[in-house]
Amino acid sequence: MERRAVDDQESSPGRDGAGGALTARATVDEHGVVTGWNAGAERLLGYSPAQILGRPAASLLAEVPAAGGLPPFSELPRWHGKLVLRHLDGHHVEARVLAHHRTPDGAQAGVREGVPDASARGWLLVSAVDGAAHARADDDALVRRGFLDSPCCSTSVYDTDLRFRRSTQSGRGVLGMSDDDLRGLRLTDVLDDPVAEKVERAMRRVLETGETQYLENHALAPGEGREHAWSVHLYRLADPDGRVLGVASTGHDMTEQYWARKRLQLIAEAGTRIGSTLDVTRTAQELAGVAVPDLADFVSVDLLASLDDQPEQPPGPLGAGDSLALRRIAHESVHPGVPEAVVALGEVDTYPEGSPPAESLRTGRAVLHQVDEAAIVDWVADDPLRSARIREFGFHSAITVPLSARGTTLGVVAFARHRNPDPFKQDDLVLAEELAARAAVCIDNALRYTRERSTAVTLQRSLLPQGLPEQAAVEVASRYLPAGARAGVGGDWFDVIPLSGTRVALVVGDVVGHGIHASATMGRLRTAVRTLADIDLPPDELLTHLDDLVGRLATEAEGVEPSAAVGESPGVGATCLYAVYDPVSRRCTLARAGHPPPAVVSPDGTVELLDLPAGPPLGLGGLPFESLDTELPEGSLLALYTDGLIESRDTDLDEGTARLRRALAAPAASLDALCDSVLADVLPRRPTDDVALLVARTRALDADRVAAWDVTPEPSAVSEVRKNALRRLADWGLSDAAFVTELVVSELVTNAIRHATPPIQLRLIHDRTLICEVSDASSTAPHMRRARTYDEGGRGLLLVAQLTRRWGTRPTSTGKTIWAEQSVEPDP
Repeated sequence: MERRAVDDQESSPGRDGAGGALTARATVDEHGVVTGWNAGAERLLGYSPAQILGRPAASLLAEVPAAGGLPPFSELPRWHGKLVLRHLDGHHVEARVLAHHRTPDGAQAGVREGVPDASARGWLLVSAVDGAAHARADDDALVRRGFLDSPCCSTSVYDTDLRFRRSTQSGRGVLGMSDDDLRGLRLTDVLDDPVAEKVERAMRRVLETGETQYLENHALAPGEGREHAWSVHLYRLADPDGRVLGVASTGHDMTEQYWARKRLQLIAEAGTRIGSTLDVTRTAQELAGVAVPDLADFVSVDLLASLDDQPEQPPGPLGAGDSLALRRIAHESVHPGVPEAVVALGEVDTYPEGSPPAESLRTGRAVLHQVDEAAIVDWVADDPLRSARIREFGFHSAITVPLSARGTTLGVVAFARHRNPDPFKQDDLVLAEELAARAAVCIDNALRYTRERSTAVTLQRSLLPQGLPEQAAVEVASRYLPAGARAGVGGDWFDVIPLSGTRVALVVGDVVGHGIHASATMGRLRTAVRTLADIDLPPDELLTHLDDLVGRLATEAEGVEPSAAVGESPGVGATCLYAVYDPVSRRCTLARAGHPPPAVVSPDGTVELLDLPAGPPLGLGGLPFESLDTELPEGSLLALYTDGLIESRDTDLDEGTARLRRALAAPAASLDALCDSVLADVLPRRPTDDVALLVARTRALDADRVAAWDVTPEPSAVSEVRKNALRRLADWGLSDAAFVTELVVSELVTNAIRHATPPIQLRLIHDRTLICEVSDASSTAPHMRRARTYDEGGRGLLLVAQLTRRWGTRPTSTGKTIWAEQSVEPDP
């Protein structure tokens, strides 16, 4: 092992501040052998390096410490204590020793600084040469000056009356007064701020209890140009006998830490406040609200006006030739009413080249600007209003950050300060970028959702009735209310379908789920219902066919992946209520498939829910549907609706139904007014599901507008039937329709006598049109064909179809009815 003398580099003034070697230094390896020895050690014990190197360190001990009193050195990084050592001349030396445990990884060569030596292991021992005698008479003065001249710790000493006695250099600088000026004053005399009163109250507690108090405050000190955050400790001062002398306050400037903590809090707050909805304007306003006043005094959020016409922007920052027209969607200020704003919400403004927003949009980077007179002239020389606002409010610092998400530039957000005197720093720029990045993603999500929702709503509304058809059976009004933005568009629908014989079908349905898939399914079901209604199927049979269709749609949807864009499921399920009202008989036939029952308001105002068999929802298959046939007096009100009207997260079914009954019982000036009042009284403030409402007031056809005759199943009866029909046309003043009616009656009655089964009946209905109906007991429906040249028959139905508006056949409980409808004008 290499042994060496240690150069006494401590002798330089830069090492220990004195002209001599005041520290004895030695190294001992892991075996306890002395491997290093400096001049200080030689001065302390008299041994030269040649006399001691390589000898056991234990030979220097005059008194060996008791083994039980020694700590486990191998586990300690450092040890200190007193040792009695033997001087070369034999006398004993008591020395204070500090030993550092050295490991191979951290060892240095001996104690020579900067020279690595992997063989140096064990301990480094140091000791002051003069020991305790090294204390000097000027210690008190040195300590006093060290305390009073502290440039970073603002410390003040107060007497028991809480009056200033002395302050450090930093304390005097903060308070802006010398010790002579401060002496005898109290903190509340010097600092006119509620913080001073809080500190004095804490001082009194310290004097009374002796417990150290800790305070954090944020205040503008008289000797400072801006507010600082202070960490203050208050502690009682007492002499060795315990007599209370006063109290001391020690304040540390924690402004940078305070703002760092505020920035972290602001980022955390932004994570919870920004993007709470999928509304673009609200998201932008949340960004502005988070940044004011903690980061900026004024914030504006502008989106590219081109987003109005071109929803998808090309990726990357804007090029030199791109338009810089921006639409203001949000702004916030420390002043009520945002008086600094030059652009109103919703308005479009164009920013010139070289202005901060334009620079950020061109480069795609956040930019920090110091606002001075030259900058004002350079940026807004051609905008006197903006120049005047900048000077009026004293804007002095600004940050502009482009709003970019998924590689696309959406707009720009500007942060500005005028009331806060501190200019923006680099940390503020980083914070502004973080807030803008979070908001940009949320705004982009909102824009995408808005576009998708707009597409879905457009599709949905195009599939709903654009206007209710004219018919005489009922007076109708309707309302459709899409759910809020969170739910998206749904699959609710309603319809009014004129049927033969002046009857009308009323339909309300609801497809399970939301989104474009639900809207498209709703359109398919609505088309299917109209098709099935056109062949005059009874309500229960119609729902059976519709149930089969939904089952097939569900089978087709199996294996289809949900849409990630709108979060919808391709599964198919629906409910439906189908009702047919006949104004001639005033009877209504209804059937429902898992749908809420309809409400009926009688002419006297009584409201009841029809006890209609519920039926399974559409798509389950294999279960029957039951219909209900009931008579509705003229003037009755029939209300059909979807479950979104009476059910919500905050309202149970019974409560919603009770509200609906009360709303329907209330008098209303019209059916439209009734619809509005029902929605206002029954729905919660924010509906979570689509709502479709269809109300119909029944009418009854006068008995003198209907004529019916039983027909004898003999060919000779046709002429008598014709005469009866012509006489009734004359009574109704419809002589001009006699020729066509006579031909239709002859053809339909003759076909029934020849091909059908008795009983046979002819019925004429005079409403807005003239309807001729022939009923029989046969379920075989006629069909129109084109007769060949020499055929003796087969032309009758073709003539009927050519001479009337429309014709058809419908099944009845006892057979079928063939009908033909023609437009008529009353006789002059």
